[in-house]
Amino acid sequence: MHEQELNFEGIERVSLAEFTEKAYLDYSMYVVLDRALPHIGDGLKPVQRRIIYAMSDLGMSAAAKPKKAARAVGDVIGKFHPHGDSACYEAMVHMAQPFACRHPIVDGQGNWGSQDDPKSFAAMRYTEARLTRYAQVLLSELDQGTVDWSPNFDGTLREPVLLPARLPNLLLNGTSGIAVGMSTDVPPHNLREVATAVIRLLEQPETTTSQLMRHIKGPDFPTGGELVSPRSDIAAIYRKGTGGLKLRARYEVQDGDIVITELPWQVSGAKVLEQIAAQMRAKKLPMMEDLRDESDHENPTRLVLAPRSNRVDIDALMGHLFATTDLERSVRVNLNVIGLDGRPAVFGLKALLESWLKFRTDTVRRRLNHRLQRVTKRLHILDGLLIAFLNIDEVIGIIRTEDKPNPVLMRRFGLSDAQAEAVLELRLRHLARLEEVRIRGEQSELAEEQAELQEILGSRRRLTELIKEELTGLAEEHGDARRTRIVEREAAQVIDESDLVASGPVTVVLSEHGWVRAAKGHEVDAAALNYRSGDKLLAAVQGRSNQLAVFLDSTGKAYSLPAHTLPSARSLGEPISGRLNPPDGSSFRSVLIGAPEDRWVLATSAGYGFIVTLGDMYSRTKSGKSVLSVPEGGEVLPAARIAAKQQYLAAVSSDGRLLAFPLEELPALARGRGNKIIGLPNGHDLRLVSVCAFAERQAVKVFCGARYMRLRPIDLRNKYMGSRGRRGLALPRGYRKVDTIAPVVPNSK
Repeated sequence: MHEQELNFEGIERVSLAEFTEKAYLDYSMYVVLDRALPHIGDGLKPVQRRIIYAMSDLGMSAAAKPKKAARAVGDVIGKFHPHGDSACYEAMVHMAQPFACRHPIVDGQGNWGSQDDPKSFAAMRYTEARLTRYAQVLLSELDQGTVDWSPNFDGTLREPVLLPARLPNLLLNGTSGIAVGMSTDVPPHNLREVATAVIRLLEQPETTTSQLMRHIKGPDFPTGGELVSPRSDIAAIYRKGTGGLKLRARYEVQDGDIVITELPWQVSGAKVLEQIAAQMRAKKLPMMEDLRDESDHENPTRLVLAPRSNRVDIDALMGHLFATTDLERSVRVNLNVIGLDGRPAVFGLKALLESWLKFRTDTVRRRLNHRLQRVTKRLHILDGLLIAFLNIDEVIGIIRTEDKPNPVLMRRFGLSDAQAEAVLELRLRHLARLEEVRIRGEQSELAEEQAELQEILGSRRRLTELIKEELTGLAEEHGDARRTRIVEREAAQVIDESDLVASGPVTVVLSEHGWVRAAKGHEVDAAALNYRSGDKLLAAVQGRSNQLAVFLDSTGKAYSLPAHTLPSARSLGEPISGRLNPPDGSSFRSVLIGAPEDRWVLATSAGYGFIVTLGDMYSRTKSGKSVLSVPEGGEVLPAARIAAKQQYLAAVSSDGRLLAFPLEELPALARGRGNKIIGLPNGHDLRLVSVCAFAERQAVKVFCGARYMRLRPIDLRNKYMGSRGRRGLALPRGYRKVDTIAPVVPNSK
C-alpha cells in the first residue's frame, strides 16, 4: 500500500513556544480582567455584577418576596456566567454576609454562614434571597442609557459592561482576589466618610491625600474592632496604594471578667477560643480560670475570659493574647483594580476617587443626555398631536378616505413620519375636548425640564451641584456610624513564659539512662525514687517551676526545657531524647537550673574548665548549643553551681589530690575549653574527677564509695589552697579513690 500524503494546506503552522506563550497570556488577561479584579467604576467583579443584574432581571428586588437562591444562580450560569454553580453561589453568599460585606447587596433568608465558619452556609436549594435596598445604588440608573451593553457568552442576550454605581462601591464594600501575577485587597470604608471626601474632591480638585484623610480616617470593617496602626502607616497606604494594617478585638471588663465584644475582620471567635484554650492546657495562662462563648442573636460576639483573681494585670494579659492569638491580625492592603482605561493598576486614595468621580460624571452626563433625548422626542410628538387636535375633523376625514394616510398627513400638516405615526395610533378616548389642555400642560412641563437639562449639561457648576446633591442624599439614606475605632496603640507584647508559670520549688531529677522528671518541693530524696530496671540516679538539682532546666550531654552541648513541662516525679519520667535531638551515641551528663544570671563551673576530665552563666547555655532549638569543648578521650564532668558568697573552687584528681584556689583565677566564658584547673602529669592516665565551689567558712565533703570525709575550712585554707593549675595535695589514705566532692550545706550533717 502506498502511504497517503498529508495535506496541510490552509492549516496555520505555529511553533509550540509561540502557541504556549499566547495561550497563557490570553488566559492571564482573562483571569485579570474577567474574573479576579474589580472595576473601579462599580467596584464589582464580573461574577458579582452578573449576579446582581440577573437578580434584578428576575424581579428579586428589596420590595419583592424572596425567591430560591438556586433560581438566581441558575439564571446567572445559564445566561451570563458559564462557570460552576458552587463558585457562583459562594460569590452570592459573600455579598449577603453582614460580617464579610460592609453594605450587603444580597438579603439572604436561611443559613448563609456565620463569622465562625463563613463557608457553613446551606445549599442553594434550601436558601432564599433578594436584593437589598443598597443594591439600588448600583442598579437604579441601569435603564437610563448610562452604561454600555455587550452580548452574553452565546450571543443570545445582552448584559451591562458595568453597573451605574451612584457611590464608590469599591471603597465601601472592599474586595479581594488573586489573578495571575497580581492580586487585590481593598478594605471596606465608611459610606459617610467616603461621600464627604468625594464631595470635597469634587468641589476642590486640588485637595491632597492628607486633606482627604480628614474625612476618610481609615478603613471601616463590618465587624468593628480597633485599627491600631499608626496614622503614618495609614497615610502611606493611601499614598502608595499598598501596605498592611493591624486590627485588634475590642473588650471591656464586666464584674471582673474580660468580655470581648468585637473581633477583627475575618476572625473566627471559635478559633480564638481554641487558641486560648490550647495555651491554658499547656499551662501558659495560669492567671486565667475559665473562658466561655456567650454569643447569641442579640450579641453576635461575646467571648468571656475569667481571670483567676482580681489581682491579674488585665492589660498585660490582653497584650499577651493580642500577640499570640487572632485577637490581633494583620490585614493586607493592595488597591490594585481595573481602571477606566481597562487596565489594572495600583491606585492611591486620591487617584482612585478622581477616577471614580470621572466615571460618575460621565454616567450622570449620559443619564441627562438620555433623558434630554427622550424629552425632545416627546415634545416633537406632542407638537404633532397638537396640530392634529386643532384640525381633528380634517385629520379624521383623511384617515377615513385615504388608503395610505401617513404621507397625506405629512404633506397636509407638515408632520414628520414619527408625528404622523403617533397621530394614527391615537385611541378614540384621547379625542376628548380636554385632551388639548393635557397636551399643552405636558408640553409646558417638558419644555421646562428640557431647558433645565440643557442648562445642567452646559454648566460645569450645575453638574457638580447635582452630583453633590445626589451624593449627600445617598449618604443620608444609606450611611451609618463608623464601626471600627482608630486608636494608635503600642505593639502587643508576649508575656515571658517564666512570668506566666506559677513559681514554686521543684527538684529536677535525671537518671543515668537519660530519663527526666520533676518533683514538687526541695525536700526530695531523689535516690529513693523508683527507677526503671538497670537505671539509677545521675543528678538532681533544685530550682523553681518557672525556670529553664539545662541539660549537658557528653559532647558538651547544652539543651534547655521549661521545668514546668517536665513529667511528674510520681511517674518514672520520660526519655529526654524524645524532646531533644542529641547527637547519636551521646549521653546526658548533668542538669542545671536557676536564674539566667546564676554562675556554674563547667569542666572536663582533661582538667580544663571555665565559669559560665546559665543564660549563656539556653538553647532555642532541639539540637542544642555547643558550650563546652571536650578533648579526645575526655569526659564532661557534672556542672558545679556557684552559690552566693562562694569565692573558691575545689578540684580533686583521680589519684586523690585536691586543690583549692580562688574562683577569680578561672575565666568566665560563654563557650570554649577554658583554662587548666588542676595539674595532671602526662603519661600517668590521670584525670579530673570532680569540682565544687565553696565559701571561706564552708566545709567540703569528699565521697569515696559508701564513706565520706569532711574537710574543715581551716584545712582547706592551710593545706589545700594554692594557685590554679597546680598539682594539689594528696588526701589522707583511704580517701584517695574519690567519687565526688560537694560543699557542706549549712545546718546539714
